[in-house]
Amino acid sequence: MSQIVVRQATVADAPGILSASRAAFGARPILGAAPAALQDSVADLETRLERGTALVAAEGSKLVGGLFFEDSGSDSAYMSRVHVHPGFQGQGIARALIETAIQAAAIEGFRTLELDVSSEYPEHLDSWRRYGFMQIRRNEQLIRLRRDLPVVVEVPTAADMQNLGRKLAKLLRPGDLLVLDGELGAGKTTLTQGIGAGMRVDGAIISPTFVLSRIHPPLEAGPALVHVDAYRLASAAEVFDIDIADTLAESITVIEWGRGLAEQLSDSRLEVTIDRADDTRVVYLGAVGPAWNDRDLTVLESE
Repeated sequence: MSQIVVRQATVADAPGILSASRAAFGARPILGAAPAALQDSVADLETRLERGTALVAAEGSKLVGGLFFEDSGSDSAYMSRVHVHPGFQGQGIARALIETAIQAAAIEGFRTLELDVSSEYPEHLDSWRRYGFMQIRRNEQLIRLRRDLPVVVEVPTAADMQNLGRKLAKLLRPGDLLVLDGELGAGKTTLTQGIGAGMRVDGAIISPTFVLSRIHPPLEAGPALVHVDAYRLASAAEVFDIDIADTLAESITVIEWGRGLAEQLSDSRLEVTIDRADDTRVVYLGAVGPAWNDRDLTVLESE
């Protein structure tokens, strides 16, 4: 099977989007009115593509999934038509589309992302909560969900990455969970070194790959830093086996390579994704859950 690539859509993608969307929405059980997506035409999708942003998942020239988001006012974007062709479901394509949309909307300057879930499918709420969406209102037909979008910080050097960690440390509290993601060499451990410096903890912070976790006690009053590397772990159960749940409440826990594994440890967490962009790094810091409601991550955007 060819590699699945998520990319921004163009107007020329409208026919392929229509085909995948009709297959996806047509395969869902219809409990009430038919999904509006089944009424779309190529012309409708071309109009959407001209006024907003769309992402597609492609296997070669075949489009197998997609979504739209557009400006809905007050620094908020509205996401719709999230779909994956039935023949390609269960491969993580929806997750890739949604996570890419969250980052793309943040880069475009939006502060929040909203979507509607049909009241006929309340079981879908749990899936969206895992992406940080929370219900803000509902009526008989629809449930409106919203999540804050990540703060985006460009980091040119390793020293800047450590400085970002020091600034982030000032926002942290006992019980905080940070889930770090990014390719090898992206700067996850460098960021953690900055966090440790800001927290003033004992011991050199290095990649804990071969020991899975290290506890760095505070040099002064304050929480310990628990540094975990989940690179070699295959499941959330293996994360629990490290026994970090025993220290979670009173420590700051940073888990590298934790995406998809560590989210079950806490309803509240900070998700940090580090992408390479030429010679610099782009860091996305997204708060999930009520523990972060009163903390302003935008302070990290300033020099």
